Amino acid sequence: MNNLLFKSLLILSFLHIISGHAQNPIIQSMYTADPAPMVIRDTLFLYVGHDEDDAPSKSYLMREYRLFTTTDMVNWTDHGAPLKTSQISWSVNDASAAQVIERNGKYYWYFSTMDRNAPGGVSVGVAVSNSPYGPFKDALGKALITNSMTKYASHSWDDLDPTVFIDDDGQAYLFWGNGACYWVKLNKDMISIDGEIQHLEIKDKTAFAGKFTEAPWVYKRNKQYYLVYASEFPENISYSTSKSILGPWKAQGVLMPTERGSNTNHAGIVDYKKNSYFFYHNDALPGGHSYDRSVAVEQFSYNADGTIPKLKMTEAGIVKGVGTLNPYKRTEAETIAFSKGIKVVEDKERGVIVTAIHNGDYIKVRDVDFGKKGPSSFKASAASRYNGGNIEIYTDGLDGKLIGTVKVSYTGEWGNWKEFSINIENVNGVHDVYFVFKGKEPHTLFNFDYWEFIK
Repeated sequence: MNNLLFKSLLILSFLHIISGHAQNPIIQSMYTADPAPMVIRDTLFLYVGHDEDDAPSKSYLMREYRLFTTTDMVNWTDHGAPLKTSQISWSVNDASAAQVIERNGKYYWYFSTMDRNAPGGVSVGVAVSNSPYGPFKDALGKALITNSMTKYASHSWDDLDPTVFIDDDGQAYLFWGNGACYWVKLNKDMISIDGEIQHLEIKDKTAFAGKFTEAPWVYKRNKQYYLVYASEFPENISYSTSKSILGPWKAQGVLMPTERGSNTNHAGIVDYKKNSYFFYHNDALPGGHSYDRSVAVEQFSYNADGTIPKLKMTEAGIVKGVGTLNPYKRTEAETIAFSKGIKVVEDKERGVIVTAIHNGDYIKVRDVDFGKKGPSSFKASAASRYNGGNIEIYTDGLDGKLIGTVKVSYTGEWGNWKEFSINIENVNGVHDVYFVFKGKEPHTLFNFDYWEFIK
């Protein structure tokens, strides 16, 4: 089978999946990996690594972290890159997994990256911000954890994939590792360590299910501690539990078996709005592979004894959301449940925008609540250097009810933004909404900034 035919079959398969109301992977506008969820009041923040589109087929290429938020678990808003390796003076511009945590009104981002002060080696750093949206700045100007700091170090890739946890007594802990699992106490300033680096015995079969590989994720629930991690290679996700953060840990077995084509996996688990969610990554997007991965999520319920049922990767993802979207306020175009074709980028003047829009591409948003009376009109902000195009607005499917068509005209330059308004056919109640883009080929039709329905 030639490459062109194979790619065509992949895309057709993907289109078949999305027509069946799939939600996974949850980000389709770029490749993402290493999910790290965090809940702040009514919002779930999801920090991920961004696998570059042009990553080699046998090498990772990750130079920034992205932030997505949701309040309903089905629509995700892209907030751009609050942290890039180019902002880290000691980084060699290649990132690995990371996690953010809040303490005393500040947000601490623990990340792993290639260290120019330790050629060939990876170190753990920490960045800080007054907001979970960033911007984040390197707190130390150097690594927090380096390979030379532990007597147990076995190779230059030991210091990967930090996870951070603050216990009920206020003591913070940092776990990390590749091939071995390490941990250390953090001081209250969250940017220095307290005491010696400790080593979890990975050969202890009572503590680990199989070989510990990397990607630890530590949390506490109902007085029980959980250590979730990637095991073996290609990786599955396994986990252990303990009555104390200091151990001993008891192996609970494989949580998510090795599936699909990605050699790696990385889990993040969080409770949000009375539900439990398991984030992970795979190679589900067209063109994806072990080095161009995509974040997905599954909802689950703990067993009565606190153990986690074995989970599988699904295309359906989150079937039922935990909220609705209000269409009567400005909504960023990069708020997306599912999309085809488009890209999301950062613009110096407008912030985050949707671009690379071509004929036949679309954006879907789920569970839009129009209320009892419904809207009278609709407006969208767009810019076009070429011929422009149309935004066809459908409810409940690509072949659903057409309620309006916005004609986006030529605006002169990509930076010349204009609001386009139309009267809309009345619709009430809760519906999925599809913005389908139509126009001449092969050029990009227009860029898209925000939209809003008017009551």
